[in-house]
Amino acid sequence: MRRIVFLLLPRLHLLDLAGPAQVFSTAANHGHDYTLSYVSQGGNVVSAQGLPLHADTEWPELTPDDLVLVPGSRVPDPPHWPRLHAASAERLRAHHDAGGAVASVCSGADALGQAGLLHHRRCTTHHDLQDELARRYPTATVVRDVPFVEDARITTSAGIASGIDLALHLVATDHGPGAAAKVARDMVVYARRNGDDQQASAMLRHRAHLNDAVHRVQDLIDARFAEPLPLAELSAAAGCSERTLTRSFAHATGLTPLRYQQALRIERAEHLLAQGATTDAAARAVGFTDSRMLRRLRSRGS
Repeated sequence: MRRIVFLLLPRLHLLDLAGPAQVFSTAANHGHDYTLSYVSQGGNVVSAQGLPLHADTEWPELTPDDLVLVPGSRVPDPPHWPRLHAASAERLRAHHDAGGAVASVCSGADALGQAGLLHHRRCTTHHDLQDELARRYPTATVVRDVPFVEDARITTSAGIASGIDLALHLVATDHGPGAAAKVARDMVVYARRNGDDQQASAMLRHRAHLNDAVHRVQDLIDARFAEPLPLAELSAAAGCSERTLTRSFAHATGLTPLRYQQALRIERAEHLLAQGATTDAAARAVGFTDSRMLRRLRSRGS
């Protein structure tokens, strides 16, 4: 089980909380082992939109598998950001020191900064708050104008809808691109942005269409992208001929089924390489027999 603990601070934005919570809740509905908890520094919290929210003041027992996520709050001008209590800061530090993951949406990055977690790390926040975050934490590297940034089990996002991007990214990391694609489709989120890359994720950027047969084929490829998938099997899933599938798939996505599968493989391989895998190991993990095809496809930007 992976517990997702939301730390609710005063004047939090509802979508900063609800977006990621919906992603993890939907993933749990699909059978992935997520449990959601909500804690605050003093019982009830009033959101920026005026809705009172109840949260526990006692933290659950955390393991290194768990994630603590801090939604953003409304920050007035001049900036007056919610203060993190010493006990909360210690909880965040101890969880990260024990190998756990922490994340933030929008101004929630400041809470991670108050806990000392942004020192010598890359991070981001809402574009209106980037200068202030950089001023407050000069040893941090504030990456500007990207949806989210991940560094040493600390993931920060820009705000509002980017909290959904962040959560989908974490589901994809935990359970693969097929799982995240199904969650996104349930939420009618067909265009998820990547972190440092402003282009959309390969698994979702080709979902902005209404062809159910093509969606079924994409679901199959997403779930089994590392396997050989003959066109005959894909066309059977779509309930049409191979020629019709190829034409419909290209019309809906701009790619052939093979090129779509290769895009998923390359994106997953890039993630593995960023985590320290060798090129050969990454290639084999995504279904290539050796690294030559992976190198060829990466060099031509497929």
